[in-house]
Amino acid sequence: MLIGRKFTVLGAGIGGLAVATALAQRGARVTVLEQAEAIREVGAGLQISPNGAVVLRALGCGDALEHAGLSGQAVHLRDYQNGKQVACIDISGAQPGYFFVHRADIVDLLAKAARDAGVKIRLLHKITDVNLKGDHACLTTAQGAKIKSDMVIGADGLHSVLRGVLNTAAQPKFTGQVAWRSVVPAKGQQPPVATIYMGPGRHLVTYPLRGGKFTNIVAVEERDDWVDEGWSQQDDPDNLRRAFQDFSPEVQTLLSRVETVHLWGLFKHPVAPHWHNHAAAILGDAAHPTLPFMAQGGNMALEDAWVLASSLAQHDTPAAAFAAYQAARRDRCQRIVDAASKNARNYHLSFPPLRIAAHTALSVASKIAPSKLLGRFDWIYGHDVTQLHG
Repeated sequence: MLIGRKFTVLGAGIGGLAVATALAQRGARVTVLEQAEAIREVGAGLQISPNGAVVLRALGCGDALEHAGLSGQAVHLRDYQNGKQVACIDISGAQPGYFFVHRADIVDLLAKAARDAGVKIRLLHKITDVNLKGDHACLTTAQGAKIKSDMVIGADGLHSVLRGVLNTAAQPKFTGQVAWRSVVPAKGQQPPVATIYMGPGRHLVTYPLRGGKFTNIVAVEERDDWVDEGWSQQDDPDNLRRAFQDFSPEVQTLLSRVETVHLWGLFKHPVAPHWHNHAAAILGDAAHPTLPFMAQGGNMALEDAWVLASSLAQHDTPAAAFAAYQAARRDRCQRIVDAASKNARNYHLSFPPLRIAAHTALSVASKIAPSKLLGRFDWIYGHDVTQLHG
């Protein structure tokens, strides 16, 4: 049913470019509308786990992913004060790979794939309203122009215009956590490992980017006051250093190199009840915003993109296709969102006896049954939407 149909995708991020590519490769006419003046991805590092990597490979981006990303070998869990390793999770055997990638590089490779598939990308198109009352979707730009499309797909993130049209407004809840994000030049050769330093009420994650030339830093702190959502708010690096001043010497050395850092509040959003109507659908953060503690935001958007395009190719009407898409995706996404919400507590144990007991259990499991640590996430990493929804 896609041959010749006109789709308009809102947002040129990971999910928007992926769904645009998947649709165009199946014969649709696709235009992506992006409000920025250039295609870029704010933020820094991104972890592409196997469930996301299979989608990129299916879109023809496998070689580009391997070139842009660094193949991860392990995740090290460490004590915050002395830096001693608590546990090691081996991810080297994860297929088709677990990658540490800069977000800008993922967006670049997806933009190229989209254009190669015939997708038109229009910049400086901020959509302020979507009218879905007729047979077609009618979009209104910030300049007042009207754009008609057979179908519209909202990949426009946390503050999605289309989500607001499909659903009543929901008030996000502050989690009591804020996060700093920064990228610093690396000193010397870095192993392809993600390291998580676990402390009372705080944790800090590092991993290498761009062939090991840079180090990605994400640091999370529990606090009562909060900042706005989004990654654009800059903060004083000294605030980050003070918050983690009792962490290990290697963390102090790393934080001493931070020159620019962004801070944002972490909010819990409900998964949207309604993902579609007869002429529109939402995906990624527009449908199911998640906290960053399972590193699945980008991967879920890639999965959504594939399943949505596949559903539209396999059903005779948009309504049936969109309904099948939500039915296939909602429960899985809800489960991942819930898992991410719970995972921060595992890193932030404050009561010393409880933290010692938990770290001891992790250490024993890492030595006696290391495969079980990674196996807990088989339901995430082993999920291949390209096979389940061909």
